[in-house]
Amino acid sequence: MTVAGDQATVLVVDDNRTKRYLLVSWLSRAGFAVREAETGTEALERVGVDRIDLVVLDVRLPDMIGFEVCERIKAAHPAMPVIHVSAHAVDVQDRTQGLTRGADAYLTEPIEPEELVATAHAVLRYYQARQRAELLAERLTGLADTTVAVHAAPNLARLLEEAAAGAAQIFKGPAAVIAETFDGDCLAGIAAGPDAAPVIVPWAVDDTGVPTGSTVRVDDPEAWGLVPWPAGDTVTVAAAKLREDRAPLYVVVPSGTQTARTPVLVQLAQAVAAAVEAQRSFDEEHRIAVTLQRSLLPRRLPEVAGLDLAVRYEPASAQTEVGGDFYELVMLDGHLLAAIGDVAGHSLHAATVMAELRHAMRAYAVEGHQPGVILDRLNELMRTLLPNELATVCLLLLHPPTGRIRLASAGHLPALVSLDGRVDFVQHSAPLLGVRAERPADLEFTLPAGATLVLYTDGLIERRDATIDEGLAALAACSTRVDDDLNRFCERLLVELAPPEIQDDVAVVAVRRH
Repeated sequence: MTVAGDQATVLVVDDNRTKRYLLVSWLSRAGFAVREAETGTEALERVGVDRIDLVVLDVRLPDMIGFEVCERIKAAHPAMPVIHVSAHAVDVQDRTQGLTRGADAYLTEPIEPEELVATAHAVLRYYQARQRAELLAERLTGLADTTVAVHAAPNLARLLEEAAAGAAQIFKGPAAVIAETFDGDCLAGIAAGPDAAPVIVPWAVDDTGVPTGSTVRVDDPEAWGLVPWPAGDTVTVAAAKLREDRAPLYVVVPSGTQTARTPVLVQLAQAVAAAVEAQRSFDEEHRIAVTLQRSLLPRRLPEVAGLDLAVRYEPASAQTEVGGDFYELVMLDGHLLAAIGDVAGHSLHAATVMAELRHAMRAYAVEGHQPGVILDRLNELMRTLLPNELATVCLLLLHPPTGRIRLASAGHLPALVSLDGRVDFVQHSAPLLGVRAERPADLEFTLPAGATLVLYTDGLIERRDATIDEGLAALAACSTRVDDDLNRFCERLLVELAPPEIQDDVAVVAVRRH
């Protein structure tokens, strides 16, 4: 494409040397760069190799008719204008055939120099406008695709990769996109070219002096030495930000890719900045939510002679809201109170209900009640003060010296006991909290020496593509071997059973008796 202000190159194709000399002279004096060819074959070779902006083509050539040459040029290069000139094919049928078969203009001899030059300028103006429009349309399509991709990115690193890959595709060259994380670090997504895989690297940006909402040409590409920029070219940097208290986002591309009337780079920077701001807000909200939820859970585990304790809690990775999963481990009057539960729902409201239940459970336990009585009182509390809520709880008191356990459940998943490669589920069916129904007596059993008791919430085993029984079977298979380090065992359960993108909160409590 010839940018306005550049010298256009014209290929003159004519087997008559005198006539070709005249055409070349007129076009050269008018400021065009001129190339020459004598035959149609030579002309086709030249347009396939050289940068040609316009072809002035004689109709009668020694090897093929000019109409055929024009058709073949247009087939290979639709945006290359062709002007037919002829001293013999001058009637209406010839001119009609020439224009029908692809020519953009048809001049018959005698040709005036001014007419030839004016016609050349006219067809070039049209094609340059068409090329600019096509380039802008292509870049806007790439901008739309990149905008969708960055807004769909699951995290900031992936967002910057999509932005860098999109910029490289839009501008057909290397590109870099630089943004600050929520923690104040700076990352750069870079793509060495439109077909190169984007990568993420840490990067430190000093005060660049690039005003937001515009582009600045930087004569020293080394200042943005993230990718091997084209030799001899400068770089153009666009900066954008949505909030004054945020660091700007930068998009960097070679200056040679920029044109006067295609401000796509600024639009790309603004679109990516909007996506980055949304990602930052999501990260901030998610961090606040997780901090809030963790503040509602025990801050530390008790140290109990004869027992090893471990806990893992993971919030749902796809949610910014807090959830209703909770656990408890506390020593009361020589017994370990261990509990785990799940309030229906996933919201701030569910978390507040969870906090109320947990604190009420601790208060009833301090009064000295047995697990079944504690759950009965919790159920009355919910039916009186929280009539529209439901929750599941598994609660037990463990006497460390003897291993004696007294357990009560309210609709929760069965506890698991693992010993020497054998796994058993402690079944104790009972209605959920919040439901008026008779509850069974407490279940009493002994945790053998060396055995590990595991309590968990449904986020560990529930899958959209599997039944609960299949999830319990997978948990049992993972629990046949318990690591010496109980924390590592809990971590392994999450790694092997929970999906990479956790869809629900997961809580796991493990108690091993020496």
